[in-house]
Amino acid sequence: MITFLSGGTGTPKLLLGVQQVMDRHEISVIVNTAEDIWISGNLISPDLDTVMYLFAGILNTETWWGIRNDSYTTHEEITRLGSDEFITIGDRDRAVHIARGEMLRKGVRLTNATKNLCDRFGVRETVLPMTDSEVTTQVKTDLGLIHFQEYWVRAKGKMMIEQVVRTYHEPPVATEEVLAVIEASDAVVIGPSNPITSISPILACEGMKSAIRDKYVIAVSPFIGTTPISGPAGALMQAAGFEPSSVGTFNCYEGITDIFIQDIRDPIEMSSSVRLDTMMTDEKKSVALALEVLRLVRKC
Repeated sequence: MITFLSGGTGTPKLLLGVQQVMDRHEISVIVNTAEDIWISGNLISPDLDTVMYLFAGILNTETWWGIRNDSYTTHEEITRLGSDEFITIGDRDRAVHIARGEMLRKGVRLTNATKNLCDRFGVRETVLPMTDSEVTTQVKTDLGLIHFQEYWVRAKGKMMIEQVVRTYHEPPVATEEVLAVIEASDAVVIGPSNPITSISPILACEGMKSAIRDKYVIAVSPFIGTTPISGPAGALMQAAGFEPSSVGTFNCYEGITDIFIQDIRDPIEMSSSVRLDTMMTDEKKSVALALEVLRLVRKC
């Protein structure tokens, strides 16, 4: 079994290829939940949903969020009625948020709620939230601390940020299920997701780093030069005190990686990295990178 650490876009593109070249029961994914947010009374868990929808075969892979061919009647009506619903939510997607929120209000753990939803969608892979604790990524701006979704969706990432902050009532702890899949895995793969807002929250969960250090760890850089392949990783790396590059990503992971993968186009030299084509612009390239990652796992 291989366990992947995933955020919202980069790693799911890799998983698109992985699910085609592995036994799907041998795939486990630990997913960032620090970008979760309650909207219109319902819990959006964007990174969990992206992975779940991908494995269910219904993900909108043009946007890499939401359900393919979804309708937006409820969102259009609720905004017409004056609600500040700044995230565009599809009708089928909203049904998932409603179901998740209801389960949590009844005392169901997020881990169990996620399993219930995955079972309903026929997902064969193991999809786990990084923790059952509530933890939130915020960014410090001229307006003070705001939720990451406010920065990235409402402000479209166009605000200057000074700092990245994770807030919680109690320090997040990796669940027993998360630690169990890591223990059972042949390797852990950190996908090319945002190092600061997608991967660091997972690694920060109590028990996670010590569990991973005993495993063979492969990490894929989300940078080519100082430019992220997608998303706001550059600004967030700088705000967190890291160089926005593959070198900065490697340093962010604090020495837990056994193999670090850079793109073949990356002009920044790292003596110990493996060079592969990480630009997963279509399904064929996702499969090709997945095969290369599996080849590296088999050599460990």
